[in-house]
Amino acid sequence: MPDPLVYLIIFFALGILIAILFWPDKGIISFWLRSVRNNKRIVLEDALKFIQHCKFHNHHATLHGLSGALKISPDSVFKLLNQMTELDLIKVEENEIHLTAKGFDYALRITRAHRLWEEFLAQETSLPFEEFHRQADKVEHTITDKELEELALQLGNPCFDPHGDPIPTASGKMKQMEGSPLTDLPENQTLRITHLEDEPEEVYAQLIAEGLHPGMVIYLVEKNHHRYRFWSRLGEHILTPVIAANISASPIYEAILPQKRTLKSLSELALGDKAKIKRLSPLLRNVERRRLMDLGFIPGTIVEANLRSAHGDPTAYRIRGSQIALRKEQTNLIEIEKHYSGEKDLVNV
Repeated sequence: MPDPLVYLIIFFALGILIAILFWPDKGIISFWLRSVRNNKRIVLEDALKFIQHCKFHNHHATLHGLSGALKISPDSVFKLLNQMTELDLIKVEENEIHLTAKGFDYALRITRAHRLWEEFLAQETSLPFEEFHRQADKVEHTITDKELEELALQLGNPCFDPHGDPIPTASGKMKQMEGSPLTDLPENQTLRITHLEDEPEEVYAQLIAEGLHPGMVIYLVEKNHHRYRFWSRLGEHILTPVIAANISASPIYEAILPQKRTLKSLSELALGDKAKIKRLSPLLRNVERRRLMDLGFIPGTIVEANLRSAHGDPTAYRIRGSQIALRKEQTNLIEIEKHYSGEKDLVNV
Protein backbone atom coordinates (compact mmCIF):
# COMPACT_ATOMS: atom_id res chain seq x y z
CA MET A 1 0.00 0.00 0.00
CA PRO A 2 1.43 3.41 -0.96
CA ASP A 3 2.74 5.56 1.85
CA PRO A 4 0.20 8.28 2.84
CA LEU A 5 3.15 10.70 3.00
CA VAL A 6 3.63 10.27 -0.77
CA TYR A 7 -0.03 11.20 -1.37
CA LEU A 8 0.42 14.22 0.90
CA ILE A 9 3.51 15.39 -0.97
CA ILE A 10 1.75 14.93 -4.34
CA PHE A 11 -1.29 16.83 -3.03
CA PHE A 12 0.82 19.76 -1.84
CA ALA A 13 2.87 19.77 -5.06
CA LEU A 14 -0.32 19.92 -7.15
CA GLY A 15 -1.65 22.68 -4.92
CA ILE A 16 1.51 24.74 -5.36
CA LEU A 17 1.46 24.17 -9.14
CA ILE A 18 -2.19 25.26 -9.40
CA ALA A 19 -1.43 28.33 -7.28
CA ILE A 20 1.54 29.25 -9.50
CA LEU A 21 -0.62 28.89 -12.60
CA PHE A 22 -3.93 30.40 -11.49
CA TRP A 23 -3.17 32.76 -8.55
CA PRO A 24 -5.20 35.94 -9.13
CA ASP A 25 -3.13 38.83 -10.55
CA LYS A 26 0.22 37.10 -9.87
CA GLY A 27 -0.14 33.64 -11.42
CA ILE A 28 1.39 32.60 -14.75
CA ILE A 29 -2.02 32.46 -16.47
CA SER A 30 -2.93 35.95 -15.18
CA PHE A 31 0.46 37.28 -16.30
CA TRP A 32 0.04 35.71 -19.74
CA LEU A 33 -3.47 37.12 -20.17
CA ARG A 34 -2.28 40.59 -19.15
CA SER A 35 0.61 40.30 -21.60
CA VAL A 36 -1.75 39.39 -24.44
CA ARG A 37 -4.10 42.27 -23.57
CA ASN A 38 -1.19 44.72 -23.31
CA ASN A 39 0.23 43.61 -26.66
CA LYS A 40 -3.16 44.13 -28.29
CA ARG A 41 -3.44 47.57 -26.68
CA ILE A 42 0.07 48.54 -27.83
CA VAL A 43 -0.71 47.52 -31.42
CA LEU A 44 -3.98 49.49 -31.27
CA GLU A 45 -2.20 52.57 -29.91
CA ASP A 46 0.55 52.31 -32.52
CA ALA A 47 -2.16 52.14 -35.18
CA LEU A 48 -3.80 55.31 -33.83
CA LYS A 49 -0.44 57.08 -33.79
CA PHE A 50 0.28 56.06 -37.39
CA ILE A 51 -3.12 57.29 -38.62
CA GLN A 52 -2.63 60.59 -36.80
CA HIS A 53 0.89 60.93 -38.25
CA CYS A 54 -0.55 60.50 -41.74
CA LYS A 55 -3.13 63.22 -41.06
CA PHE A 56 -0.51 65.69 -39.83
CA HIS A 57 1.56 65.13 -42.99
CA ASN A 58 -1.46 65.23 -45.34
CA HIS A 59 -1.08 61.57 -46.30
CA HIS A 60 -3.83 58.99 -46.60
CA ALA A 61 -3.81 56.17 -44.05
CA THR A 62 -4.64 52.88 -45.78
CA LEU A 63 -4.88 49.23 -44.80
CA HIS A 64 -1.65 48.36 -46.62
CA GLY A 65 0.18 51.36 -45.18
CA LEU A 66 -0.90 50.33 -41.69
CA SER A 67 0.19 46.75 -42.35
CA GLY A 68 3.68 47.92 -43.31
CA ALA A 69 4.00 50.36 -40.39
CA LEU A 70 2.89 47.83 -37.76
CA LYS A 71 4.66 44.88 -39.44
CA ILE A 72 1.58 42.67 -39.25
CA SER A 73 -0.39 40.87 -41.97
CA PRO A 74 -3.26 42.59 -43.85
CA ASP A 75 -5.67 40.06 -42.27
CA SER A 76 -4.54 41.09 -38.80
CA VAL A 77 -4.90 44.76 -39.75
CA PHE A 78 -8.43 44.08 -41.02
CA LYS A 79 -9.38 42.52 -37.66
CA LEU A 80 -7.74 45.42 -35.83
CA LEU A 81 -9.67 47.99 -37.90
CA ASN A 82 -12.94 46.20 -37.13
CA GLN A 83 -12.13 46.34 -33.42
CA MET A 84 -11.20 50.04 -33.62
CA THR A 85 -14.44 50.78 -35.50
CA GLU A 86 -16.48 49.02 -32.80
CA LEU A 87 -14.67 51.14 -30.18
CA ASP A 88 -15.60 54.29 -32.16
CA LEU A 89 -11.92 55.18 -32.66
CA ILE A 90 -11.91 55.22 -36.47
CA LYS A 91 -14.13 55.25 -39.53
CA VAL A 92 -13.21 53.88 -42.95
CA GLU A 93 -14.36 55.77 -46.04
CA GLU A 94 -13.39 54.84 -49.62
CA ASN A 95 -10.47 52.71 -48.43
CA GLU A 96 -9.10 55.59 -46.32
CA ILE A 97 -8.90 55.42 -42.53
CA HIS A 98 -9.95 58.47 -40.50
CA LEU A 99 -9.89 59.07 -36.75
CA THR A 100 -13.11 59.87 -34.92
CA ALA A 101 -13.06 62.62 -32.27
CA LYS A 102 -12.57 59.91 -29.64
CA GLY A 103 -9.76 58.30 -31.65
CA PHE A 104 -8.07 61.66 -32.25
CA ASP A 105 -8.03 62.46 -28.51
CA TYR A 106 -6.63 58.99 -27.74
CA ALA A 107 -3.90 59.37 -30.39
CA LEU A 108 -3.04 62.86 -29.15
CA ARG A 109 -2.53 61.50 -25.63
CA ILE A 110 -0.05 58.88 -26.97
CA THR A 111 1.76 61.60 -28.95
CA ARG A 112 1.92 63.81 -25.85
CA ALA A 113 3.42 60.97 -23.78
CA HIS A 114 5.97 60.15 -26.48
CA ARG A 115 7.20 63.71 -27.03
CA LEU A 116 7.26 64.64 -23.34
CA TRP A 117 9.38 61.58 -22.61
CA GLU A 118 11.78 62.49 -25.42
CA GLU A 119 12.11 65.97 -23.92
CA PHE A 120 12.71 64.41 -20.49
CA LEU A 121 15.50 62.23 -21.92
CA ALA A 122 17.03 65.28 -23.62
CA GLN A 123 16.92 67.41 -20.47
CA GLU A 124 17.73 64.89 -17.77
CA THR A 125 19.94 62.19 -19.31
CA SER A 126 23.06 61.95 -21.44
CA LEU A 127 21.59 59.36 -23.82
CA PRO A 128 22.45 59.92 -27.49
CA PHE A 129 19.74 61.65 -29.53
CA GLU A 130 19.23 58.50 -31.61
CA GLU A 131 17.99 56.67 -28.49
CA PHE A 132 15.22 59.12 -27.59
CA HIS A 133 12.63 57.80 -30.05
CA ARG A 134 13.22 54.13 -29.21
CA GLN A 135 12.94 54.72 -25.46
CA ALA A 136 9.85 56.92 -25.81
CA ASP A 137 8.16 54.23 -27.93
CA LYS A 138 8.24 51.96 -24.87
CA VAL A 139 7.21 54.47 -22.20
CA GLU A 140 4.29 55.99 -24.13
CA HIS A 141 2.25 52.79 -23.60
CA THR A 142 2.90 52.43 -19.86
CA ILE A 143 2.91 55.93 -18.34
CA THR A 144 -0.26 56.87 -16.44
CA ASP A 145 -2.17 60.13 -16.88
CA LYS A 146 -1.06 61.28 -13.41
CA GLU A 147 2.60 60.50 -14.17
CA LEU A 148 2.26 62.28 -17.51
CA GLU A 149 1.01 65.51 -15.96
CA GLU A 150 3.68 65.38 -13.23
CA LEU A 151 6.30 64.96 -15.96
CA ALA A 152 4.95 67.93 -17.93
CA LEU A 153 5.05 70.08 -14.79
CA GLN A 154 8.60 68.95 -13.99
CA LEU A 155 9.76 69.92 -17.49
CA GLY A 156 8.00 73.29 -17.39
CA ASN A 157 5.23 72.34 -19.86
CA PRO A 158 7.47 72.50 -22.98
CA CYS A 159 5.88 73.30 -26.34
CA PHE A 160 8.36 71.37 -28.53
CA ASP A 161 10.38 68.17 -28.20
CA PRO A 162 14.12 67.89 -29.05
CA HIS A 163 13.38 67.28 -32.74
CA GLY A 164 11.18 70.37 -33.08
CA ASP A 165 7.86 68.48 -32.97
CA PRO A 166 5.06 70.32 -31.10
CA ILE A 167 3.95 68.73 -27.81
CA PRO A 168 0.16 68.68 -27.29
CA THR A 169 -1.14 70.19 -24.06
CA ALA A 170 -3.36 68.21 -21.67
CA SER A 171 -6.38 69.92 -23.27
CA GLY A 172 -5.29 68.88 -26.77
CA LYS A 173 -3.96 72.23 -28.00
CA MET A 174 -0.76 72.17 -30.02
CA LYS A 175 1.46 74.85 -31.54
CA GLN A 176 1.85 74.95 -35.29
CA MET A 177 5.05 73.33 -36.48
CA GLU A 178 7.15 75.97 -38.21
CA GLY A 179 9.04 75.70 -41.45
CA SER A 180 8.81 73.78 -44.70
CA PRO A 181 10.73 70.72 -45.96
CA LEU A 182 14.17 71.68 -47.25
CA THR A 183 13.16 70.14 -50.59
CA ASP A 184 10.45 72.84 -50.98
CA LEU A 185 12.73 75.82 -50.30
CA PRO A 186 14.63 77.80 -52.96
CA GLU A 187 18.40 77.98 -53.31
CA ASN A 188 20.66 80.83 -52.25
CA GLN A 189 18.98 81.82 -49.03
CA THR A 190 19.72 81.63 -45.32
CA LEU A 191 17.51 79.27 -43.33
CA ARG A 192 16.98 78.24 -39.73
CA ILE A 193 16.35 74.53 -39.12
CA THR A 194 13.03 74.09 -37.28
CA HIS A 195 12.58 70.34 -37.28
CA LEU A 196 14.42 67.05 -37.89
CA GLU A 197 12.28 64.00 -38.62
CA ASP A 198 13.34 61.20 -36.26
CA GLU A 199 12.07 58.32 -38.38
CA PRO A 200 13.46 56.23 -39.93
CA GLU A 201 16.26 55.85 -37.39
CA GLU A 202 18.98 55.40 -40.02
CA VAL A 203 18.15 58.76 -41.61
CA TYR A 204 17.97 60.56 -38.26
CA ALA A 205 21.33 59.11 -37.21
CA GLN A 206 22.89 60.58 -40.36
CA LEU A 207 21.41 64.03 -39.63
CA ILE A 208 22.81 63.92 -36.09
CA ALA A 209 26.19 62.74 -37.42
CA GLU A 210 26.22 65.91 -39.58
CA GLY A 211 25.85 67.96 -36.38
CA LEU A 212 22.44 69.33 -37.42
CA HIS A 213 19.87 70.41 -34.85
CA PRO A 214 16.74 72.61 -34.58
CA GLY A 215 17.71 76.27 -34.34
CA MET A 216 20.82 75.83 -36.49
CA VAL A 217 21.37 78.42 -39.25
CA ILE A 218 22.30 77.12 -42.73
CA TYR A 219 22.72 78.57 -46.22
CA LEU A 220 21.26 76.48 -49.06
CA VAL A 221 23.66 76.62 -51.99
CA GLU A 222 22.49 73.93 -54.40
CA LYS A 223 19.55 71.54 -54.87
CA ASN A 224 18.93 69.04 -57.64
CA HIS A 225 17.84 65.43 -58.18
CA HIS A 226 21.20 64.15 -56.95
CA ARG A 227 22.15 66.24 -53.92
CA TYR A 228 21.40 69.12 -51.57
CA ARG A 229 24.40 71.24 -50.64
CA PHE A 230 24.37 73.81 -47.85
CA TRP A 231 26.71 75.56 -45.44
CA SER A 232 26.67 75.98 -41.69
CA ARG A 233 29.24 77.15 -39.16
CA LEU A 234 30.41 73.51 -39.17
CA GLY A 235 31.31 73.75 -42.87
CA GLU A 236 29.81 72.22 -45.99
CA HIS A 237 27.06 69.57 -45.88
CA ILE A 238 26.06 67.42 -48.84
CA LEU A 239 22.94 65.23 -48.49
CA THR A 240 20.88 63.12 -50.86
CA PRO A 241 17.31 64.37 -51.55
CA VAL A 242 15.90 61.49 -49.47
CA ILE A 243 17.90 62.60 -46.42
CA ALA A 244 17.30 66.33 -47.03
CA ALA A 245 13.52 65.75 -47.10
CA ASN A 246 13.70 64.98 -43.36
CA ILE A 247 14.81 68.56 -42.57
CA SER A 248 12.36 71.44 -42.15
CA ALA A 249 13.52 75.05 -42.10
CA SER A 250 12.31 78.67 -42.24
CA PRO A 251 13.88 81.56 -44.20
CA ILE A 252 15.89 84.21 -42.33
CA TYR A 253 15.82 87.11 -44.74
CA GLU A 254 17.95 89.51 -42.72
CA ALA A 255 20.87 87.10 -42.13
CA ILE A 256 23.79 86.14 -44.37
CA LEU A 257 25.89 83.08 -43.60
CA PRO A 258 29.40 83.04 -45.12
CA GLN A 259 30.17 79.98 -47.24
CA LYS A 260 33.12 78.84 -45.18
CA ARG A 261 33.71 76.96 -41.99
CA THR A 262 33.62 79.46 -39.11
CA LEU A 263 33.39 77.06 -36.17
CA LYS A 264 36.45 75.66 -34.47
CA SER A 265 36.01 73.01 -31.82
CA LEU A 266 38.12 72.21 -28.77
CA SER A 267 39.04 68.87 -30.34
CA GLU A 268 41.12 70.79 -32.93
CA LEU A 269 43.33 72.44 -30.31
CA ALA A 270 46.93 71.19 -30.62
CA LEU A 271 48.84 70.06 -27.54
CA GLY A 272 50.42 73.03 -25.79
CA ASP A 273 48.03 75.53 -27.41
CA LYS A 274 45.46 77.60 -25.57
CA ALA A 275 42.10 79.01 -26.63
CA LYS A 276 39.08 80.81 -25.25
CA ILE A 277 35.79 78.90 -25.01
CA LYS A 278 33.12 80.60 -27.10
CA ARG A 279 30.06 78.47 -26.37
CA LEU A 280 28.74 74.95 -25.78
CA SER A 281 26.83 73.45 -28.70
CA PRO A 282 23.02 73.11 -28.34
CA LEU A 283 23.59 69.38 -28.89
CA LEU A 284 25.02 69.31 -25.36
CA ARG A 285 21.82 68.97 -23.36
CA ASN A 286 21.08 69.76 -19.72
CA VAL A 287 22.82 67.01 -17.73
CA GLU A 288 26.02 66.88 -19.77
CA ARG A 289 26.02 70.65 -20.25
CA ARG A 290 25.72 71.21 -16.48
CA ARG A 291 28.52 68.70 -15.81
CA LEU A 292 30.91 70.44 -18.22
CA MET A 293 30.05 73.87 -16.82
CA ASP A 294 30.62 72.58 -13.29
CA LEU A 295 34.07 71.45 -14.45
CA GLY A 296 34.80 75.00 -15.64
CA PHE A 297 34.01 74.78 -19.38
CA ILE A 298 32.21 78.13 -19.46
CA PRO A 299 32.24 80.70 -22.30
CA GLY A 300 35.13 83.14 -21.82
CA THR A 301 37.34 80.66 -19.95
CA ILE A 302 40.84 79.87 -21.23
CA VAL A 303 41.63 76.20 -21.81
CA GLU A 304 44.90 74.48 -22.74
CA ALA A 305 45.36 71.09 -24.45
CA ASN A 306 47.82 69.42 -22.11
CA LEU A 307 48.05 65.62 -22.56
CA ARG A 308 46.69 63.05 -24.98
CA SER A 309 46.35 59.30 -24.51
CA ALA A 310 48.43 56.91 -26.64
CA HIS A 311 45.33 56.12 -28.71
CA GLY A 312 44.60 59.81 -29.31
CA ASP A 313 41.47 59.92 -27.15
CA PRO A 314 40.73 61.18 -24.50
CA THR A 315 42.69 64.42 -24.17
CA ALA A 316 43.48 66.15 -20.87
CA TYR A 317 42.83 69.91 -20.73
CA ARG A 318 44.11 72.38 -18.18
CA ILE A 319 41.33 74.71 -17.09
CA ARG A 320 41.04 76.90 -13.99
CA GLY A 321 44.04 75.17 -12.39
CA SER A 322 42.62 71.67 -12.86
CA GLN A 323 43.35 68.88 -15.31
CA ILE A 324 40.19 67.47 -16.96
CA ALA A 325 40.14 64.57 -19.45
CA LEU A 326 37.43 64.68 -22.13
CA ARG A 327 36.63 62.46 -25.11
CA LYS A 328 36.51 63.80 -28.66
CA GLU A 329 32.75 63.30 -28.90
CA GLN A 330 32.45 65.91 -26.12
CA THR A 331 35.15 68.35 -27.27
CA ASN A 332 33.64 68.37 -30.78
CA LEU A 333 30.69 70.17 -29.17
CA ILE A 334 32.74 72.82 -27.33
CA GLU A 335 33.37 75.81 -29.59
CA ILE A 336 36.51 77.92 -29.18
CA GLU A 337 36.85 81.54 -30.20
CA LYS A 338 40.42 81.54 -31.44
CA HIS A 339 43.71 79.72 -31.03
CA TYR A 340 46.67 80.92 -29.00
CA SER A 341 49.95 79.22 -29.76
CA GLY A 342 52.37 77.81 -27.21
CA GLU A 343 53.61 80.19 -24.51
CA LYS A 344 51.23 83.11 -24.99
CA ASP A 345 50.49 84.97 -21.76
CA LEU A 346 46.94 83.91 -21.01
CA VAL A 347 45.42 83.78 -17.58
CA ASN A 348 42.48 81.57 -16.70
CA VAL A 349 39.51 83.66 -15.60
